[in-house]
Amino acid sequence: MRDQMVSIKGINDGLHIDLDPDQEWNVVTAELASRIDQQAAFYAGAKVTLDVGSRPVRRDELTSIKALLDRRGLTLACVQSESQTALDAAVALDLRIIALNAAVTPNNNDGVGAFSSEEDGTLGVLVRRTLRSGRTVHSRGHVVIYGDVNPGAEVVASGDVIVWGRLRGNVHAGADGDTNAIVCALDMTPTQLRIAHMISTSPPDKRHKAKPEVALVRDGRIIVETWQ
Repeated sequence: MRDQMVSIKGINDGLHIDLDPDQEWNVVTAELASRIDQQAAFYAGAKVTLDVGSRPVRRDELTSIKALLDRRGLTLACVQSESQTALDAAVALDLRIIALNAAVTPNNNDGVGAFSSEEDGTLGVLVRRTLRSGRTVHSRGHVVIYGDVNPGAEVVASGDVIVWGRLRGNVHAGADGDTNAIVCALDMTPTQLRIAHMISTSPPDKRHKAKPEVALVRDGRIIVETWQ
């Protein structure tokens, strides 16, 4: 039972910690602390991807587990979740997020989350803030950024990427190979833009008046045109 409550696995860039979403939070975190303390030297210095599943982890709860890891020499680097509340808490703490498909309502007021329409919508993530350098957002659906994507930030989506602001970082739409994916921005000057397997970069001397543009694949290459 205790092994099922907390799962710790090694991954390429650190540890993947999976917490049982049905157990009480204080019980799970106590078990996590105990498991880490049993092999403290082995785990020290690791970067952690924390999977909280469908649990709606609040900001204060995420702050407490971040502090728990910090005290043991581990770094909470990424939060993986199906919950809008947990993803919003992670964004507020400047943590990288991985949004899993989740059945949540489209009118939820949290800052980050998955959404779907009643008909043929696709799950995705909404981020209501600017992504600063070093921030990364991943989604198995679409990504909508209500803010800028600064140089050094990265957005990766299996579907479309829409930036209601300036796109100056790295963006990869159609990451699973969908050449029908698009990238839209109010000001399109990305460091690197990818759609499926194709790559494009902005010329270093590109000068233009900020205007809405859309990048898409046509005739086997990425083109950028006015977003209407």
